[in-house]
Amino acid sequence: MVDFLRKLKDQVAIGFVGGSDLVKITEQLSVNGINALEFFDFGFAENGLIAYRLGKKQASQSFINYIGEERYKKLVNFILHYLADLDIPIKRGTFVEFRNGMINVSPIGRNATVNERNEFEAYDKIHQIRAAFVNVLREKFADYGLTYSIGGQISFDVFPSGWDKTYCLRFVEQEGFDEIHFFGDKTYKGGNDYEIFTDPRTIGHSVKNSADTMRICTELFLSS
Repeated sequence: MVDFLRKLKDQVAIGFVGGSDLVKITEQLSVNGINALEFFDFGFAENGLIAYRLGKKQASQSFINYIGEERYKKLVNFILHYLADLDIPIKRGTFVEFRNGMINVSPIGRNATVNERNEFEAYDKIHQIRAAFVNVLREKFADYGLTYSIGGQISFDVFPSGWDKTYCLRFVEQEGFDEIHFFGDKTYKGGNDYEIFTDPRTIGHSVKNSADTMRICTELFLSS
């Protein structure tokens, strides 16, 4: 994939956007010793609340400043009580992770192993643990102006409405590109790619894996 992206960079500007913090994302993308922030033209962590352009940091935003300490404490206390009463096969650790622009909530805990993550993902597809949790939070904190987005295998994100992945587009659209293409696998409604996938500023592509992404990019940008 890295070799493919090197070829792609000669034709188009490339970037990444994810809900995780910058440390996790750059760890995932640091293949064969590359520096992700220098390799990609754009780098967006926490949906673009942490933004980089050609390795240089852009303006950032803060979830805690938006929501306020007292409201934040009320939200997290409720989440922790809900998690304590939740009966699921396995619980590990780090159930609520505070990030600059959001909180990430994991019923099983982010310290779960790869096998435990896979098992929970299969369990969650049947029992809809995360979806039920999100529905309760939407009702309980309806006046908070928050969005809840289920992504990955084991968790969901909570962030101010409008702070989904479309947030990153403000940095991209100002560059004057003719087209902005987005590739993601959670493009269904409720998935953490849905908003940017359906945004009128982007041309969205739903993919299952990296091979899908390479195939479509080849057809669009490298076949001529």
